[in-house]
Amino acid sequence: MSGNDDAEKSPAPRNLPSLLSGLHAQRRSCTVAVSGSPGGTIHVRQGLVVAMETPGAPGAEAILLKSGRLTEEAWTAVRATDSTHEHLARELVAAELIGAGELEVVSLGALFDAAFALSLNRPTDWEVGDPVPVLYAGAGVPPERLVAETTRRFGMLDKEPGAIARSARDRVHPTPSAGLPESTARLSPRHLDLLSAVDGRRTPRDLAFSLGRGLFAVLLDLGYLLGLRLVEYPTPPGAAGRPSTAPRTPAPSPSAPPAPATTGLPRRLTRRPGPQPAAPDPSERRP
Repeated sequence: MSGNDDAEKSPAPRNLPSLLSGLHAQRRSCTVAVSGSPGGTIHVRQGLVVAMETPGAPGAEAILLKSGRLTEEAWTAVRATDSTHEHLARELVAAELIGAGELEVVSLGALFDAAFALSLNRPTDWEVGDPVPVLYAGAGVPPERLVAETTRRFGMLDKEPGAIARSARDRVHPTPSAGLPESTARLSPRHLDLLSAVDGRRTPRDLAFSLGRGLFAVLLDLGYLLGLRLVEYPTPPGAAGRPSTAPRTPAPSPSAPPAPATTGLPRRLTRRPGPQPAAPDPSERRP
């Protein structure tokens, strides 16, 4: 279902926050399949976002398994009792494999991290369909809180959104200092684990999946290690060393209008027009 029935009654949402605001106003329960890179799935219950899944960041399942919090054997045994996954969270708690509070914290963290990962690149399209079971569906998060938390994370990384997106997909290399005991003596175990996983072949996304940590947390810690000159990103062509061989373009005319500035999260989720579910009431402000 893509909202064709409502297309003539209301304008299509111009971005994902606008879409989610409309679903929140309607108290819809549905699944939003987002196309693009990385793309993903947004699970909505009664207008609240309860979970997100994206190839751009590890979900609750990957975090629990890769971090060692749950074993593969225990996970497989619980999944065998609930093939639909509709009651998977309840079964995990009932088997005393994890506490309800801890599972809620992990799932909420994965939700915010997925929203951050989806915001790194502009989606190409989306489609709204029927709800499907998810690992954990807690009380849910209103769209405005989701946007506020994502904006806060962009601010903590202290870079332009485009630069954050590039650093998330570039391979990270250790520097010669990373092998010196005096350079790493004061690092926390968390930073040491991350530094030991940096091998020049993995991107921050790869590191997040490998360690069972959120993409945002990995980027934040890589920024710390970057400041200590223990890791580095590849130098863009022409940025240093030999001069760039790219063809030169003439400088813009002094009378030429300035290029439009880019801003944060909501602008980065803009999509092409198309019929969708009804947008929120015009009196509501989008997040």
